[in-house]
Amino acid sequence: MRFFQLQGALPSRFSWDLRTEHKWSLPGVRCPDCDEIWAGTGEAYPAADLSGLPLPDQRKFKARVEEDFDEFARMRELVRPLVPKGAPLEPGTTFGALMGRGRGHFTQLVFPVLWTLLMRREALERLQSEGLRGLMGCRTELRLRDKNPPELLELQLELRGRLHPDCLPRNLPAPCPTCGVAPFTFPKAPILDAASLPTDRDLFRLGDFPTILIGTERFAETVRRLGFEEVEFQEIPTR
Repeated sequence: MRFFQLQGALPSRFSWDLRTEHKWSLPGVRCPDCDEIWAGTGEAYPAADLSGLPLPDQRKFKARVEEDFDEFARMRELVRPLVPKGAPLEPGTTFGALMGRGRGHFTQLVFPVLWTLLMRREALERLQSEGLRGLMGCRTELRLRDKNPPELLELQLELRGRLHPDCLPRNLPAPCPTCGVAPFTFPKAPILDAASLPTDRDLFRLGDFPTILIGTERFAETVRRLGFEEVEFQEIPTR
């Protein structure tokens, strides 16, 4: 099986604009051990509805930074029942419907930012009817200023797979055991660890780089065959 990184075409041939944010997020945190103040990017669970939490707790999921690590850990456990089992829930993880405004010509697949994938409902249903697995569309709260705006759904993409050690820097420091921070950049010549890749889905986030979206050969071929525009595929080798 071959695997591909996917992202929106740049520059786009169509004129559109989207300005978005999710309803809630785990705040950034100051780690008491490594003293880093950080928040990750990309890990998102738009199907997770935090409106059942007490209002004081809901407000905490709108803060930018939580200085008290114990309080951050408490918040993380509050949302753990609402997300897929084994989710890392790093600082900066977002939850709930994508909100915002936009206008323009939206193709079948839309990337407001590199790590967020939206689909028209009819496009998602076509891909699902083709037998592609792991495509979970979540409602959005987008106000689109057009006469007949499409229904755009956000894909909830779980973290799976890892980079192969051969493409990582030598003597890479271990992640902080308390907060998990592991600062290194995505390699220029990435290689996927074949043994870590999922066999039950055709689209996912890369486990150690949540901003990277990975599709199987089956996903890439189906998107191309259906003629969906404005999405590019770059093959990443496996080892």
